[in-house]
Amino acid sequence: RTQLSSDIVTLIEQAETLTAGNDKITVVIALNYGGRNEILQAASDFANLCKNKGVNPDINAADEYFSGLLMTDGVPDPDLLIRTSGEQRLSNFLLWQCAYAELYFTRTYWPDFGQADLATALADYATRERRFGCLTGAGRE
Repeated sequence: RTQLSSDIVTLIEQAETLTAGNDKITVVIALNYGGRNEILQAASDFANLCKNKGVNPDINAADEYFSGLLMTDGVPDPDLLIRTSGEQRLSNFLLWQCAYAELYFTRTYWPDFGQADLATALADYATRERRFGCLTGAGRE
């Protein structure tokens, strides 16, 4: 937030206050964020854990610690990523967290994306079979 203008920070704080009691859905809005940078920072933090706290630097330890070192620690991985504006790419957004997310692409631009667009995206999502990397079923690898 330190790199955002004060009027934007005020709007963010107002939105947080208005939605503080909500518990049905998690919405993540990332400003001044880059997925590659997030992963590199988490890798650096993991390396420091290994060096300074004696954590074993093998893949199992990395898997155990890594998600907790990301900026989204405590936020569930997305089930659905909606990409507006007709672009069909992640654009450096939640690269680690979107490993099993369903992707939905729409030509509608973000400022125009409304309730009907969301309903269409959710209807499309409802037709998907969530496999989490498995060939069939809904179990995680």
